[in-house]
Amino acid sequence: VQMYGDVVLDMKPRTKTEHDPFEELLEKKKESQGVHNDNELSVAALKELVAEFKAITKERTGKDFPTDPWEQVWGAIGAVFGSWMNDRAMVYRRDYGIPHEWGTGCNVQAMVFGNLGEGCATGVGLTRDCSLGLPGFCGDYLLNAQGEDVVAGIRAPERIEETLKTAMPEAYEQLDNIGKTLEQHFKEVQDIEFTVERGKVWMLQTRNAKRTGFAAVRIAVDLVNEGLITPKEALQKRRIPADDLNQLLQPIFTPTAKQAATANGQFLTKGINAGPGAASGQIVFHASDAEARHNADPSTPLVLVRRETSPEDLRGMRVAKGILTAFGGASSHAALVSRQMGKACIVGCSTLKINYETATVTVGDRVLNDGDWISIDGFTGEVFEGQVETSPSEVISVLIDKTMKPEDCETYQRFAQLMTWADEHRKMKIRTNADQPNQAVQAISFGAEGIGLCRTEHMFFDHLDEIREMICATTEDSRKAAVDKLLPFQREDFEGLFRAMAGKPVTIRLLDPPLHEF
Repeated sequence: VQMYGDVVLDMKPRTKTEHDPFEELLEKKKESQGVHNDNELSVAALKELVAEFKAITKERTGKDFPTDPWEQVWGAIGAVFGSWMNDRAMVYRRDYGIPHEWGTGCNVQAMVFGNLGEGCATGVGLTRDCSLGLPGFCGDYLLNAQGEDVVAGIRAPERIEETLKTAMPEAYEQLDNIGKTLEQHFKEVQDIEFTVERGKVWMLQTRNAKRTGFAAVRIAVDLVNEGLITPKEALQKRRIPADDLNQLLQPIFTPTAKQAATANGQFLTKGINAGPGAASGQIVFHASDAEARHNADPSTPLVLVRRETSPEDLRGMRVAKGILTAFGGASSHAALVSRQMGKACIVGCSTLKINYETATVTVGDRVLNDGDWISIDGFTGEVFEGQVETSPSEVISVLIDKTMKPEDCETYQRFAQLMTWADEHRKMKIRTNADQPNQAVQAISFGAEGIGLCRTEHMFFDHLDEIREMICATTEDSRKAAVDKLLPFQREDFEGLFRAMAGKPVTIRLLDPPLHEF
């Protein structure tokens, strides 16, 4: 009733202050029964809850909850097709280049039940970890539950790789074998949804798994080394979108700063690491607030803190540097979306007590307010109060800063292997846009073979007074005097560029100043 009311009858909160009517009734029922999880409610309490859900449905919609199965099925089908043009779907398509005219489809299938009691479970499995790319079957599952409970983060799931082998050894072995078979067939990491009904494993669906840039690179290199794919296949856009490589350049927490934060008592709690990278930002509790603050000041970093996220939070997740949730596992909405976006993300921090009405998050006896600073380590799942200093990624440390050795950095080694394969298969030479000597040095470190465009007007951004004097000159002599001041700067920059390129081609565009830039 709850899911149908939310998805089909659109009974969801309209504003950030409005409560979910079903969740409100559910929380009251659990409190009155003295239980923590939904599945701990008695049969009698569940029957009472169903009646209350139906009553509030009639109150909100003016109609009785539909009991005819055909009416329910057609209502659900209509909701699927109607979802194609909702706001969050259009935002998602714009972000990932999916044409609006494609449309969607709807599968109607018979279903098994993971909530019939003993010997039942449901879960989402990954044939490899999709946060860091580590090998091995992993994911989330819940005993005696239905599938949506895992993704929605209604209660904290168990980790497949940690406890399913003990709780359901036969089911675990079946799933592990199925995962290997599917990965061998598709030659790609699989995201598997499954249900265990009275000890029997049922496959619901499989699809290519979404992953972070870190995971994408490791998985591609590992699949080549395992003989499943060729180096050329590893370079396919569907495996590693070019933009995802930027994630390998994201900062990490400086080890000394992280140690100091721990020593100073800034450590708050630990959850499930769901999206790699380090993020420090101001706490924001609602997606609409995050979007508004970002539009007002894009330079202020934000961390979206939620009990759990849903598709309604997409706009806020896009602009946040990191995402932190109290509920959910590695297969929850927050984890899946943050991995695709390349955001630092921690989920399942059960010690977080989030109060949307007072705009506070409490951990033990510490209370953080909206706008306070918080830091999250998406590699380890650690959460810190305040700001924690970051340092460059392994790739930057090896190539640019020269503070780490290639042989000590596995991430860099995989990145370098991938770039070697790219060099072997590419048809074009790559040049860079560079206007300063330091930019040229960095570009060469990343493999550039020359400068495709040096915009001389950009060389003068550090000498605005002199360039403005030239532009505003009223006589030829005063303009020449201003140009003469600029000449030594330009000579020095050109010399630096040519030294950095060491004989590689450099294309220079003579002064073409858009006046509004100066």
